[in-house]
Amino acid sequence: MLSGLLGLMYGDCLKLGRSWALALTNKRTEFAHPHRSFLASRSSRISPLPPPPAPPDRSREGVACSIQPKMNDTDVSKQIQQMVRFIRQEAEEKANEISVAAEEEFNIEKLQLVEAEKKKIRQEYERKEKQVEIRKKIEYSMQLNASRIEVLQAQDDLVSSMKEAAAKELLLVSVNQKAYQKLLKELIVQSLLRLKEPAVLLRCRKDDLHLVESVLNPAKDEYTKKANVHPPEIVVDNKIFLPPAPSHHNAHGPYCSGGVVLASIDGKIVCENTLDARLDVVFRKKLPEIRKLLFDQVIA
Repeated sequence: MLSGLLGLMYGDCLKLGRSWALALTNKRTEFAHPHRSFLASRSSRISPLPPPPAPPDRSREGVACSIQPKMNDTDVSKQIQQMVRFIRQEAEEKANEISVAAEEEFNIEKLQLVEAEKKKIRQEYERKEKQVEIRKKIEYSMQLNASRIEVLQAQDDLVSSMKEAAAKELLLVSVNQKAYQKLLKELIVQSLLRLKEPAVLLRCRKDDLHLVESVLNPAKDEYTKKANVHPPEIVVDNKIFLPPAPSHHNAHGPYCSGGVVLASIDGKIVCENTLDARLDVVFRKKLPEIRKLLFDQVIA
């Protein structure tokens, strides 16, 4: 493109050089014959009206041109070459300026694009970093909750095992007949004091029936003294008994470690005073103290 532009400029410069050479030749002719221009000016002043322009006298111009020395082609070529070099230099400088400006503009645009992409990458990195942090917090919270659940489950298992051990110990209570007979009497009196009914229905294990019947009268007398009422009527249920003690044959079925169950005759009020029921009540009541005694020491 630059070579084409220089070619066009070279052609224009050549035409311009030729016109300059012709104008310089005419100027020299005027300097060589000043009287002609003077006479022409005087005649134009005297005449009232300017004469119509005469056709140019080509013969005189030829004579004048033949008289004055002409610029040879070498001089014209030198001037043209000088002008071409000047114009080429100007064009090259302009092209360099355009190239430098384009390079600067390109660098500025490139820097802007690079900074914009860097900003996008930083924002994307920050967004993903936040997502990773949130995911880590969620995973940590889930693991912490799972660990807490495992700890609570282990604590519950330990407490349940303690309760099972206590229930096994209850089976040994009925082994000592005298102590168990006294305990049955106290359980019956306590149930009567809770019900305060003139007539009650009593149920016990089939194995404890003879022990219960042996303590009914002493239990009535003690209740009468404590409540200051008439002796109640206690009806022992000889048809429905409480479940027997747990054994290998009845490991998963209902069982009863001992004790009695008293209820009103109409069955609306029931006082369950078995050893298993009393263990459940005591265990629920003492459970906070048990947990504090066991697990606070573990934490410490």
